[in-house]
Amino acid sequence: MAAALAAVVVGFASTILVVMQAAVAVGATEAQQASWAAMLCFVMGGLTLLLSWQHKMPMIIAWSTPGAALLATSVVSVSYPEALGAFAVAGLLMVATGLVKPLARAIEQMPPAIASAMLGGVLVSYVLKVPAAAVALPWLVVPLVLAFFAMRLWKPLYAVPIVVVLGLVLAAVWGVIKLDGFAPSLTLLTFDMPKFSGAAVISLGLPLYLVTMASQNLPGFAVLRASGYQPPVASALMTTGLASVFMSPFAGPQVNMAAITASLCTGPDVHPDATQRWKVSIPYVLIYVIVGLAASGFVRLLGALPHELVLAIAGLALFGPLLGAMAAMMKEAKDGEAGLVTFLVTASGFSLYGIGAAFWGLVAGLLLWGLKKGLGK
Repeated sequence: MAAALAAVVVGFASTILVVMQAAVAVGATEAQQASWAAMLCFVMGGLTLLLSWQHKMPMIIAWSTPGAALLATSVVSVSYPEALGAFAVAGLLMVATGLVKPLARAIEQMPPAIASAMLGGVLVSYVLKVPAAAVALPWLVVPLVLAFFAMRLWKPLYAVPIVVVLGLVLAAVWGVIKLDGFAPSLTLLTFDMPKFSGAAVISLGLPLYLVTMASQNLPGFAVLRASGYQPPVASALMTTGLASVFMSPFAGPQVNMAAITASLCTGPDVHPDATQRWKVSIPYVLIYVIVGLAASGFVRLLGALPHELVLAIAGLALFGPLLGAMAAMMKEAKDGEAGLVTFLVTASGFSLYGIGAAFWGLVAGLLLWGLKKGLGK
């Protein structure tokens, strides 16, 4: 119960702001934002229970935080229905990866430097907004920055949840949170038919699939292996991919294997007997169902915060993932140039033929990597 509660608090509080920023970027209304939050909570909890019970291991499912950051920074002339269509295609690609073994091997063989560089290019634009937010609202943002790095030195895992709570407290103390007429209510799901656009699929769907696969699913499987489990890769990919397709009219962007929060639910602290740890999925789903039912209240609360404060909290939440991406990008010296090109093109935020920078960064990096490999360098 304690492990499940910690996983939900860390997982939800740390990055819900990023998910909401992604929803806003694709034009979601407040009701649609609440539907995103609720549906993601329901699906994450339900799939965690289903897969954990089926395979008798703690298979924790989460939303794609890097995918949400990608959406929040890379949307170029994409309508809301087109974004939902891109989410569905990303889910289908995940299913195909689980079904077609050569495709799974091809993804696994993608140079880590390039995959990490694309992720870093997506995340850096968010993190760079923190200094500007600190200048605009120093009395709110500077204490959060100080608290964040103090917690990183002491208890890194809880740094972001503490910052979220502190941000809400400071906003209330300074009287800048606007909750006129606020009343808790159950969340209602919205339904919008996805629309399929080639430009949206290439600029959002394909990068969403790649960044989710590289930065969520592969590390998630590694966490299970590190705890002594043999993860059912095909089953997990097909199940989460299909769920992402079917939930696309209600929510986005995608569900996948958890990495950071999974580490809270797979070790001996959960249960000394590894064969019993799958039962963490029972309180996990119960807590997420409660959070999902109250999602409209969370969305309203977060929407009442000053915009600069939201950007600051989201940027701080992505500091750790950015640090990891940058380290992985430069880990192999021979792939450093290709990784740096991928990072710079992705971070530039430009678009070409209606296709966003994340795709072009991936193309540029892979072309340079392939050229150097072909020349034996």
